[in-house]
Parts: sequence; structure tokens; C-alpha cells
Amino acid sequence: MIELAQTVAGWPLAATMAAVAAAQGLRAGRRRSSLNEALHELRRPLQTIALAGAGEGGARPGVESSVRLAAAALERLEREVNGAPALPLPPEPIELRALLDSAARRWRSRAGLAGGSLRLRWRAGDAVVCGRRVELAQALDNLIVNAIEHGGPRISIDARPQRGAVRIVVADSGRASRPPGRDGAPGETIARLTGRRRHGHGLAIVRRVAAAHGGRFALRRSERGSLAMLELPLHSERDGAAA
Repeated sequence: MIELAQTVAGWPLAATMAAVAAAQGLRAGRRRSSLNEALHELRRPLQTIALAGAGEGGARPGVESSVRLAAAALERLEREVNGAPALPLPPEPIELRALLDSAARRWRSRAGLAGGSLRLRWRAGDAVVCGRRVELAQALDNLIVNAIEHGGPRISIDARPQRGAVRIVVADSGRASRPPGRDGAPGETIARLTGRRRHGHGLAIVRRVAAAHGGRFALRRSERGSLAMLELPLHSERDGAAA
């Protein structure tokens, strides 16, 4: 009788837990469905941008590479939403200057909209690193965008050799040097795309990419501006054999 009474008494708790689990599962299913719909709608304008560039005999500088990065981010997000395993990308030798030139072209007009400029100085010769192209491009983008949105309008990128590595330094002139009335996001569309209310994600990506490539990342802020440093080891024959 005691066991029966305990069993009967436990039914309300078990039913409640089952109901909570069912409700959570329903909410999770609705959230996944909503996210998949958003992913579907996001692909459409990206396809339009890609096709428009192709129809003009070639995309403008930075547009094609931006679309590729967006497509890679969408694929990663879709796998996260639907629980699919990530596709491992093998490292490859990469000419870093071409990658940095492409990043500068992508964001030079954005710096101009903020009332500033973006200057690249390359002093690393024919430096080659071993890594994953998309991840490195994402890290470079985040370094530049962080300087544009949270620093001063004059952005400088300097790349130079550093004891078996390449050191990339992104510096800005400080928020005090911004032109009056310019906040770095002149339009509502740009403000929504920048996601300025969510701080820290971009630099977290840079730290993760630096660690994954055997490099390091450091950031220094002051009233006169910020200085972000990304250091990546140079490619060697041993790296090529491992890849």
C-alpha cells in the first residue's frame, strides 16, 4: 500500500515534468522552424547580389568575396540550428597579402561612410600562412569592422614580418577624432546590419581563429585610439606535409 500511495502521489509531478518537457520541445521546434525560415529568406537577397554582380561582367571589388563569406556563415548557422556536424576544412597555404587586400577593399567604402579612411601598408613580402581561408578572412573583417564602428574614422592596417610570423596591426584614430555628426552608421539599414548592440562577438571570433591557427591576438585601447594585433605563423614545408 505504501508503494502504491507513493506511486499515485508521484503522478502529478511526473505529469507536470512531462508537460514541461513537451512544451519545451514544442518551443524548440517552433524556434528551429522560425530560424530555418529566416535562413531561407536571407539566402534570397544574397543570391540577388551574387547574380547582379555576375550579370555585370564581374562583381565590384569586395562584393564577390563578401558573398562567399556570407554563404559560409549561413552554412555554419544552418548546421548549428539543425544539429548537423560541422564540415572539417583542411588547412592550405594562403598568400596573406591577397587575403588582406580583399578585406581592405570590402570595407574601404564603409570607412568612408563613417567619415574616415582605410589605409593598408604591406611590408611582409610574399608571406604565406597555413590555414583556413574563410576563417582567416572572417578574422580580418572583424578586426577592421571593430575599428570602424568602435574607434576613430582613420583606420590603418600594417602587416610586417615578426620572427617566423606575420604581424597584422589594425589601428584607429580614436572616437574623439570623429567628425561632428558622424556616428559610423549614417543609415538605418547599415545600423541594423552592424548589430552594434551586441559587443564582443567579433573579437571573440578573432581570438578563436588566432588560437586555431597557432597564432595570437592582443588588443590595446586608449583615448587616442585602439590597436589590435593579429600574429600568424608563416607557412613551412612541415605545414604542407601535415595539410
